[in-house]
Amino acid sequence: MSEERRRRGRKPVQSDLVELEKLCALQCTDEEIADWFDVSTRTIESRRKQPDVAQVMKRGRSRGRISVRRAQMKLLEGGNGTMGVWLGNQMLGQSDVVTTEHIGSGGGPIQVAVKPDLRRLDDDELRQLRELAVKTQPDPGNR
Repeated sequence: MSEERRRRGRKPVQSDLVELEKLCALQCTDEEIADWFDVSTRTIESRRKQPDVAQVMKRGRSRGRISVRRAQMKLLEGGNGTMGVWLGNQMLGQSDVVTTEHIGSGGGPIQVAVKPDLRRLDDDELRQLRELAVKTQPDPGNR
């Protein structure tokens, strides 16, 4: 095979694993990593299938999350109450619960009274309403 024939096709991509780990620690997306190395996102996706590259990317992302957590803990230790509440919600499953209960007089249910304006009904509608009201009255024998 001639020297010229071996040079055909794409140039092999040499990505620096140290740089890759740093980019992953910054939680860079595949697109951002590809732009940094001047390759396509498909190249990053296929390289991730290589065990050494996958390990470097995983380690970098983990180190980035640890770095963020460390910064949050420093804020908490510095007296940032908001960060304390947020970390309690995220890490300890704590939540802010406000229970509001509405009660009527004497602790019973709230009575709602609706007084309809019957002046807008004609005679036939009023007759139908009376019939419905009679039909819906509770049976005195079932009290």
